Amino acid sequence: MMIEVTNLTKYYGKRLAVDNISFNVEKGQIVGFLGPNAAGKTTTMRIITGYLGPTKGTVKIAGYDLLSHSLEARRHIGYLPEAVPLYADMGVRDYLTYMAKLRGVTSQKVKGRVDGVIEQCHLQEYADVHIGKLSKGYRQRVGVGQAIVHEPDVLILDEPTIGIDPIQIASTRQLIRELGKERTVLISTHILPEVSVLCERAIIIDHGKVVAQDRIENLSSVVTGSKRIRLEIEGPTKKIAETLRQINGVTRVSFEDSRFVVEYPSSQDLRSKISEAVVKGGYTLLSSESVALSLEDVFLKLTTKEEDSENEELGQ
Repeated sequence: MMIEVTNLTKYYGKRLAVDNISFNVEKGQIVGFLGPNAAGKTTTMRIITGYLGPTKGTVKIAGYDLLSHSLEARRHIGYLPEAVPLYADMGVRDYLTYMAKLRGVTSQKVKGRVDGVIEQCHLQEYADVHIGKLSKGYRQRVGVGQAIVHEPDVLILDEPTIGIDPIQIASTRQLIRELGKERTVLISTHILPEVSVLCERAIIIDHGKVVAQDRIENLSSVVTGSKRIRLEIEGPTKKIAETLRQINGVTRVSFEDSRFVVEYPSSQDLRSKISEAVVKGGYTLLSSESVALSLEDVFLKLTTKEEDSENEELGQ
């Protein structure tokens, strides 16, 4: 396990920012860390990277406790904060060389590491250009470069594509995919499609608490407590619907866009029973596919519950 967060709590004075959260990230995973504004995302990221101490709880990076073995833990971390700490009057190569030395890369390896990072981040044409003259997208690449120059096992990225144009977003996403082949990556972002495209798991935080964490494809059933399957079946609609409703475990059957949608508890797998019932009824099953909520739908359901309930009480 590369990131282990256990019962993490953070107060700012009397204000509770992070409320007893726990989660793990395994080696080689790219995981999205999601939440609305003021949910506790940035505070959690800063604690995980060692920039901020927790009030209670523990964080381990590559097996090292971040408080009792701080230096060992931080050697394994590369961090790209939302506001990238760049020196505008330095050239790209000079800056990366400086950061490599600060991060403890030995003098014999500095040049090789810097050259490798420049190539990996596709900065060859800008290696000797002052950072202040670069576009936002290329400055972001330099920021990623400083985060990986010491070859960390864990990469923490806070809003890595914020404020850059669509072409740069696409290239930055591709760079993150490449980095994720060799590293554990935790990405905090407001851009939900980015998580769907890049991440295999998502952790959703709201009001300082983790409200869901699972693989992207499983989050829908976590939220609704049920699975849905869409079926295209040839035959009389009413009779087919009645056949489907009689299957033990099916909770709901609807007919949408010329297809049947069957709902059943997420703890069960009724796909084979459904297929058998259709065939025994003498009908033809033309297609079958799982139906899941989009990540945006899941996010909104999890982070707007309190607001919705307040509105209902007020009759709004």
